[in-house]
Amino acid sequence: MPFQNPTAAEIKALLTRAHTIAVVGLSPKPNRPSYHVAKAMQGFGFRIIPVRPLVNEVLGEAAYASLAEVPGPIDLVDAFRAAEHIDALVDECIRLKLPALWIQEGIVNEPAAERARAAGIFGGDGSLSL
Repeated sequence: MPFQNPTAAEIKALLTRAHTIAVVGLSPKPNRPSYHVAKAMQGFGFRIIPVRPLVNEVLGEAAYASLAEVPGPIDLVDAFRAAEHIDALVDECIRLKLPALWIQEGIVNEPAAERARAAGIFGGDGSLSL
């Protein structure tokens, strides 16, 4: 059976209880989609944590080189990474026992999505395909 993303109601419930969102691949460049999405999420009241090596801060928030370096709880990981990096990201989320992972629109990796779901990670993306 092919991977099915969460329903709209499940996504709404996740966003209602999420407060802190780690954005993996958050670019400091205002013309990049990751920047626009993260800035919008800040505008909706979410705390954004940039996860991007070699960057000190983005959108006024301290940046970290990896999810493991982020202090405190993460409610949702929002990933702006190429498809070839998704397997390692899912493995890191599983190892850190993170509750939810959202992959950017157009990136599909069903085996990784199934591994995440089997580990209890809620997952989806902007086009509702992980």
